[in-house]
Amino acid sequence: MGMEITVGEAPGAAERRSGRRLARFLGAARRVGGFAVSLALPPLCAACRAPVASEGLCAACWSRLTFIAPPFCECLGIPFPFDPGAGTLSMEAIADPPPYGRARAAVCFDETARVLVHALKYGDRLDLAPLMGRFMANAGRELTASADLLVPVPLHWRRQWTRRFNQSALLADAIGKASGCKVSYRALRRVKSTAHQVGLARSERSANVQGAFAVPRRRQKDLAGLRLVLVDDVLTSGATIEACTRALLRAGAAQVDVLVFARVVAPARLPI
Repeated sequence: MGMEITVGEAPGAAERRSGRRLARFLGAARRVGGFAVSLALPPLCAACRAPVASEGLCAACWSRLTFIAPPFCECLGIPFPFDPGAGTLSMEAIADPPPYGRARAAVCFDETARVLVHALKYGDRLDLAPLMGRFMANAGRELTASADLLVPVPLHWRRQWTRRFNQSALLADAIGKASGCKVSYRALRRVKSTAHQVGLARSERSANVQGAFAVPRRRQKDLAGLRLVLVDDVLTSGATIEACTRALLRAGAAQVDVLVFARVVAPARLPI
């Protein structure tokens, strides 16, 4: 028996109708399957893996995260112990002004933040990127509101081939989805393979990344006059971020701001 065709029906309509029914069936099956998996595998805390009611962090890990909120240095985003007034700069920003305009971070780099960063970067916990990216999007709303593009800090192709992903690109993608800001994954390249920065002094970090980043010639005209937000996971000495910023400014970018998940914060110092 052939497929039933209604009189006057356009050719192929029955097949399309059958395809839609199949799609609805498969969608329902996936939803049922997802529900069954969620029952068998309840959501776990992103940091300590304790069972939680929904995706995210458990109450204990949430309470241990130190979110950065005003008052902070207008330039570096370093939190102040009290509110010195709008536009106040930290001693660090005055003594050693960075090449970028503003830096913002979602949290201080403490033990819980370190667990999240290391799980994403070294533990293949790609499921953490949307959560961390949402925190970053919230912290960087003033940056993305006026930005033309998000630019993730790139990995050298050898390191990315080994790791299989770039955590900064995953975070930029999550921020882009939350903020509506476009992401340029090819605006910046890491042209020199460098040693890991961990354990190096500030001057050694700067020397290590000198000349490591460049904007491809064919991309330079696309960045001319644009306001960019550079995205990375952690801000420590700032050597990598500053090297990337200088490369983008040399290529003609009008402004570069910085948005990271966590930043190292020294013991509180009074602002100037």
